Order: sequence, then structure tokens, then C-alpha cells
Amino acid sequence: MKNHTRFALIGCGRIGGRHAEIIGQHGVLVAVCDIDEQRANAFAEKYHAEKFYKHCEMLAALQGKIDVVVICSPNGLHAAQSIDALEHGCHVLCEKPMALTSREADAMMEASHKAGKRLWVVKQNRFNPPVQAVKQMLDEGRLGKIFSVQLNCFWNRPEDYYKDSWKGTLDLDGGTLYTQFSHFVDLLIWFFGKLTPTAVQLDNFHHQNTIQFEDTGVVIGRFSSGTIASIHYTVNAYRQNMEGSITIFGERGTVKIGGQYLNELDYQQLEGEPITGLATGNPPNQYGSYVGSMSNHPLVYQNLMEVLHNNGSMINSMEEAAAAVELIEGIYCMAGRKF
Repeated sequence: MKNHTRFALIGCGRIGGRHAEIIGQHGVLVAVCDIDEQRANAFAEKYHAEKFYKHCEMLAALQGKIDVVVICSPNGLHAAQSIDALEHGCHVLCEKPMALTSREADAMMEASHKAGKRLWVVKQNRFNPPVQAVKQMLDEGRLGKIFSVQLNCFWNRPEDYYKDSWKGTLDLDGGTLYTQFSHFVDLLIWFFGKLTPTAVQLDNFHHQNTIQFEDTGVVIGRFSSGTIASIHYTVNAYRQNMEGSITIFGERGTVKIGGQYLNELDYQQLEGEPITGLATGNPPNQYGSYVGSMSNHPLVYQNLMEVLHNNGSMINSMEEAAAAVELIEGIYCMAGRKF
């Protein structure tokens, strides 16, 4: 399959570099685009790709010569750039979050259907070995009725992370749940379906002069099944990321996926056989002064190639990605934000 799939990359930042490295294992990176000309030039030289500074010019110039456009730009640009790429006849792989509003997510899905092209949204935590093991357990009904679920997201993001950046702005970042924790929110939906928030408390304790939204939040909600959920998140963990975990309380067992990045099976007490033989997960993504979620992007691309060339099944649908946007938007609306 290598060298038969033609990719273009929009956004030449740190996560763009991660994508560019993996693209070379599966196809050819035809073009790169960034409004920062120096970044675009450096990527083009490093990956032997054509450079552009405006994504519309790239799509027009290379129409019919690109199979997949990879979106690694700031969050607030994902929707418009994805729609443009779809309308130019390209499949799209979009970094999380899918969009910053449900309206945008709906427009992206409509463009995908109209163009007859695939739209993926990166949700790499679905590939974590303990996550997949617990998903299988839930699908098999081994925990019985689920009473309650607790999601903890305790990370650290210092002021330097936001300095001189789009990060921390409402228009391009959107909020802590979008940028830091949308992967975690996605797993709640993947595991249990639609979640409706019923109570929300948000505050900005430590980044008042740095970001335009909350750095801490507590959310209570209920799934359509009746299961109660709580979400407690912050980027104020002292000095480093502390925990990313989901704890599930069911009538036939309790299980906790934990570690810093939902990458470890921290606890299990089950009626039946325990989970054993888990594969070792990938390390987290390293971004210089901070650390992100698990480095499962190669598995994202493997799934993409299986879908494109072998009629494989997408591990996450655009509808599920849109559901995560809807939930986050609902949380922020309940806290008083206007969309």
C-alpha cells in the first residue's frame, strides 16, 4: 500500500510533524501548508513536499492529485478546512476536536456525505490495550448493569504552554475539554452512549491572565441507560500530568482504567475471569515542555489504510466524534457560554 496513497498536510506544528513521519510509512506526502511560511518551508524541505501558505490555494492547485488531507491546524479551523478538502474530492483525517460547535460538526458530516468521501477524527486512546479490553467486556455485558462512572482528567499545563499561541483562546482553542480532554470524553460515549449533563461547575483558578476559559471543571450527568456519570478535570496538577482515568461500577464488577493517559489497568474486581495478558501500550506523545495522550497515531493510520484499501471498518465514526462535540458544547452551554 505504501506510495499509492497521496497525502497533504495542513498545519506544520508539533502534531503535524508526528503525522508527517507516519505518512511516509503508508504513502507519499505530496504537499504541506501553513500560514507560517518558515514552518511550511521547513516541512516541505524535510519531507520533500510541495509547500503552500493557504490551504485553499493548495486544494485548488492539486485537485485530483491528493487522496487524503490531514488537518493539524488550530481547533477553530478544523471545520472549514475539512469541508473545503471534502468539497475538493479528498478524504479527510482531522485531528481532535472535530469542531468547536455541533453546527460545524453537522456541516462537516453533510459535506462528507455529499462528496462521498470519508471523514476520520483522530481518537487514538481507543487503541490503548486496557481501553479495548474494557470495551470488549462492556460489549459482552460482563459487568451487568452499570450503576455509575467516574472520569478523572488531572493534567498540568503551565503558562508557557499557552504563551504566544492560539492555545487558550476561545475562537481557536475553544476550551480545556476540547483541547486536552476530548479523547477522554470520546471514551465515555464509546463505552456508554449519549450523556446528558445535569450540573456543571467551571472556574479558572491558575490561568486568569493566560486563557479565556476554565482550567478546572466538575460535571455531573446521566446516560440514556440511567447510569450516573461524573467528570472532574483540571490542568492544575502540580508540575506534571497526574492521572487520566475511568472507573466503572457495575453490578458484577468494578474496573478502573488509569495511569496518566488511560494506559494502565489500575483496578479490577470482577465476578468472572479477570483481564489478563494486556499488551504493552505505546508511550505518550512528547511535545517538548509538555506531554500529550498515547502515541497511537500509527494505529490510526493503519485503520485508515484498511478502510481505504481493504474495505475495513472505521474504529471511530464521524457521528461519534460529533457526539463528543455535542456533549462538550452542552457542558459549556450549561455553564453559561453562548454559541
